Amino acid sequence: MINPVHRVPAAILAASFLIAGCGGGTAETLGPGAGGSPPRQGVATPAPAPTASPEAAPRRLPGLGPRTWAAVPSRTRQAVVVTGRGKNSPLSTVVLYERTEAGWQAGPSRPAHNALKGWTDHHRAGDLRSPIGVFGLTDAGGLLPDPGTRLPYDRSGAFTSPGTGFDGESLAGAFDYVVAVNYNRRPGTTPLDWTRPMGSARGGGIWLHVDHGGPTHGCVGLREGDLKELMRDLAPDRHPVVVMGDAASLAR
Repeated sequence: MINPVHRVPAAILAASFLIAGCGGGTAETLGPGAGGSPPRQGVATPAPAPTASPEAAPRRLPGLGPRTWAAVPSRTRQAVVVTGRGKNSPLSTVVLYERTEAGWQAGPSRPAHNALKGWTDHHRAGDLRSPIGVFGLTDAGGLLPDPGTRLPYDRSGAFTSPGTGFDGESLAGAFDYVVAVNYNRRPGTTPLDWTRPMGSARGGGIWLHVDHGGPTHGCVGLREGDLKELMRDLAPDRHPVVVMGDAASLAR
């Protein structure tokens, strides 16, 4: 939201079953030649059934077309992908991807809100659209104490959000925790820094912040627990970025 002051157990459990399997097998289930009874003479031994191997992790972030993928820095090992439901929709989902030797591993999908009027390739101040693109995530802050993020964290009383949102919901607490999106800002500074390299007309103050239950001015709002988990996962040495936009735009 533009403002002048501006691990999920079920998924982890499912992944552990995929990696470790559900049983180790016994002499009865292993069959001939694998610790069980020897094969009977003159009786053909059936070939073992093929074992399904886990699907390989993608080498490229899912849903991204060549143009979007080309904008992701080669050194990036964490990517927060925000996928909007439609070009003019304020609803989106957020997934953190971790790059490993096997490929990109997806975390849980989290619901989110983006700007009231959706998305734009050319964000301008007051257009009520979130900017499409790939942006660094280097700095965090908030009204409340550091939730455990490894990003530099600026705690300040200036992270206040009075008033109500577009649906009449209270904005109180929206800036309890924020991560600055490096759109038209100077990386390495507090999210409260109002330096605008592209000029003030191109907007700024784009954050990941606590969802207040409705559309934003340009930011991405996540549920408080989801945002805190995400902030704890982000690591500067993995050069995290956010890839954000509606699904059709990201697929280009």
